[in-house]
Parts: sequence; structure tokens; C-alpha cells
Amino acid sequence: MAEHHTGPAETGAPMDYKEHEKTYGLFITGARVGSAIVAALMIAMAAGFFGHAGFLGGLLIFIVLSIASIILLR
Repeated sequence: MAEHHTGPAETGAPMDYKEHEKTYGLFITGARVGSAIVAALMIAMAAGFFGHAGFLGGLLIFIVLSIASIILLR
């Protein structure tokens, strides 16, 4: 059964806001870079499968787009 508390909901240690903001920033950066890598992968796969680039051409396109997107997202 549920317990009924009348005191404050937060009874643990105080919040470390500086560490929280650092973690949030790293999460956002990881999400942006991960999205860019997935987009580069999809473009490279389309060039390799549906274009005339082949495996090595698609791999080269993936590497170039990955490096360019990481540089642009800094």
C-alpha cells in the first residue's frame, strides 16, 4: 500500500547542479553526433546500394561525411 508522507518529497542529498548541467551537455552532444553519424550512414548506404558507388565508394562517402559532420558540430 502507498505510504502517506506529509514532509518534503526530496529527502536525499542536495542536488549538484553543476554536475547535472555537465551530464546534460554531454548527452546533447552525444545525441547530435550520433544523429549525424546515422545520417551519414544512411546517405552512404543509399550511394552504395542504389548509386554506382559500390562498397568502397559508400565507405569513402561515410568516412568523409562523418568527419565533416563532427567538425561542423563542434
